[in-house]
Amino acid sequence: MPMLVKVMLRKIKEKIYADIGHFDLRLYDKIIIETEHGIEVGIVCEKEKNAKKDKIPTGKILRKITIEDKKRIAENERGNLKAQNVVIQKAKDRNLDMKLTRVQYTFDRSKLFVYYTSETRVDFRELIKDLGYVLKTRIQMVQIGVRDEAKIVGGIGTCGQILCCRNFLKDFNSVTMDMAKEQDLSLNTIKLSGLCGRLMCCISYENDTYRDAKKDLPGLGEVVLTPEGKAKLVAIDCIRELLTADFGDKEFQVFTIKQITDINKKGDK
Repeated sequence: MPMLVKVMLRKIKEKIYADIGHFDLRLYDKIIIETEHGIEVGIVCEKEKNAKKDKIPTGKILRKITIEDKKRIAENERGNLKAQNVVIQKAKDRNLDMKLTRVQYTFDRSKLFVYYTSETRVDFRELIKDLGYVLKTRIQMVQIGVRDEAKIVGGIGTCGQILCCRNFLKDFNSVTMDMAKEQDLSLNTIKLSGLCGRLMCCISYENDTYRDAKKDLPGLGEVVLTPEGKAKLVAIDCIRELLTADFGDKEFQVFTIKQITDINKKGDK
């Protein structure tokens, strides 16, 4: 049974499996790999594992990246910038409703990937002909979503750190307003949105922790027993493990979760 590694291509969500062969590869190693698109640069994003029926290797590892390869990659980056200017001009000439995110040659320059976003369906058949004639290579247009755009372009989040999608996130998980409610966050979508305009990925990180912490607690609005008598629960602070109770006439008191749970357990008995 062959040993496989998962390889990320072109810093987007496209990933393939490749037979590790005789290579000694570690996580985040850069490699030169042959794919259906040509010779490409890949990054090992998942350690080796035994192949399964649903994990079919579609790439062939040629070598670990060398000094000469790095020089070629630098040349290709300069080529990417030149090609990008051509794509922008040709798309403008064709009056296409699309926003260019990035263009990228494969390592052997046998194909140029053009990543773009658009709110409408774009007929780019004539654009491909224009680009192929000028750039003398195969062109593949790839429409991506706004989250993928943020992953490719990068930026700084409201936390002051590099965007998670750019820094370490391998895949995008679903993020919902219910998660924000679970964590008692402000339900202002503007404050909860990232640079991509979607709900911030980090909202999902601690959601399970909050759900588990609240699992055995009374819900907001319920009347509970407190050391000072019965009161309505109006706020839960899972981080500091505090509960706020309303005794009426805006008389609020704060208790620890342990105080409330202990006294209510006694009350149940």
